[in-house]
Amino acid sequence: MSSKQVKVIAVLTAKEGKAGELEALLRGMTAPSRGEPGNVHYNLWRHRETPGVFVIDELYADTAGAEAHRASPHYQDYLGRINDLATRNPIPLEAVDAL
Repeated sequence: MSSKQVKVIAVLTAKEGKAGELEALLRGMTAPSRGEPGNVHYNLWRHRETPGVFVIDELYADTAGAEAHRASPHYQDYLGRINDLATRNPIPLEAVDAL
């Protein structure tokens, strides 16, 4: 397992009429995700000019932390619901020069 931090940015665009449900699902992810041992930060953002577009900004201490997040019950619930609510564009990143 890598000891490097794992950064993920995910852009989610609500499907027609689903912005409220999407926001509720994403808000429900923040507290349990932040409480995971490998989580450094987990932040939810909304596009200022397009309210149905959300950005999740995640940082994990290492690969094991990111994998534990993806195996968690709240993430599995998210996976089971997200495709009905939004289109997803996850952007996995590797640090080049980051704090």
